[in-house]
Amino acid sequence: MPGGRLTQQERQQIALGLADGLAYAEIARRLDRPTSTVTREVMRNGGPTAYRADLAHRAAERRAHRRRQAAPRGAEAPPQAYGRDPEAVRAYEETLTTVFMQSGTPQMMARVMA
Repeated sequence: MPGGRLTQQERQQIALGLADGLAYAEIARRLDRPTSTVTREVMRNGGPTAYRADLAHRAAERRAHRRRQAAPRGAEAPPQAYGRDPEAVRAYEETLTTVFMQSGTPQMMARVMA
């Protein structure tokens, strides 16, 4: 299942592989995952001597749920400093985004840059 998050069972297999003295590459082959995924997982959660699957799984769940919620789309814009007109700024952003997109920049990148 490459590309998704590690499951509790995969983390337990990593812990068993470490206990058996297997290399990261061998553990990764058994899980059908990239070696870098196993390496990062182990190093992020205590290293090869202190890795515990249950603690690693709980830590991963906490990291996955701590994302901040974005402001709603229709929310009122905060007042602009220096006397700028919010509508004029928005119109300029749209124009600049359009120019970026016409020059070949992908839409999301153009919006971020604008």
